[in-house]
Amino acid sequence: MDLLLQLFVNGVINGAHYALLGVGFGLIFATTRIVHFAYGPVFTFAAYVAWGVSGGLGLPIWLGLIAAIACAVGLGLLSYLALYRPLEVNRAPPLAPLIASLGLYIVLENLVGILFGTGVRVVDLDYGIYFLGPVFFTSIHLWQVGSFVILAGGLALFLRRTRYGKAILAMTDDPDMARIIGIDTFKITLLVFAIGSMLSAVPATLILLKDGASTHMGFAAVFMGFVAVIVGGVGSLRGAAAGGMLLGLVESLGLWQIPTEWQQSIAFVVLYAMILIRPEGLFSMARR
Repeated sequence: MDLLLQLFVNGVINGAHYALLGVGFGLIFATTRIVHFAYGPVFTFAAYVAWGVSGGLGLPIWLGLIAAIACAVGLGLLSYLALYRPLEVNRAPPLAPLIASLGLYIVLENLVGILFGTGVRVVDLDYGIYFLGPVFFTSIHLWQVGSFVILAGGLALFLRRTRYGKAILAMTDDPDMARIIGIDTFKITLLVFAIGSMLSAVPATLILLKDGASTHMGFAAVFMGFVAVIVGGVGSLRGAAAGGMLLGLVESLGLWQIPTEWQQSIAFVVLYAMILIRPEGLFSMARR
């Protein structure tokens, strides 16, 4: 029973991580209809920049986080302005942004290896370990859950209560109608890429502190974010958050009966099962 309780707590922690990635990835897709697979190496870049500032220069980790956010936002905006925007202006075929995104994924991942090397980079910090009955967790785990609650909650308030947030929701519902009623869709798209990219930098920094940074860590990030969006329902940010949390719980609780080496395969099983059973996702009608 103690093991099951620990696995549940681990699932909530991992689920918070996946949920935040799903919200960031899903926000970009829901608003722009772009499957931004380059979200993965942006995540990787953010982790390595945080390592460079904190681990390499020896500065406080909060400065590393700020640098990671700046890097992720910059790469996100550059991705849109240099890659997706020209395709949009020239009315490229629907598959062109997807192909371009995959190409950018490869370029950025290779660039990470060139700039930072292919070894695993870690930040040597002293993390507190806490016990709650038979369950244990670290300060990094608390930050993972806390950052999800703060950032996802803050984003929800921003979307509901601000003029720019309502413009994002309008674009999510109908981009053409949003343009007709006077919304500057170009500026809103830039804002969406900035917010979505920022939401990758925070979990990237926390994963750096927890497990270290590696050149291929972006694949797991973008894949889990993608699965969270599909499970929760395309176009629903609430669904993306719920999908990420469900994915984390299923992945962790599955270890109760499944060998550890199969853990990474659970996400594929969840994705395939959801496509078969409920292809529209858990929150398909909850567009907002």
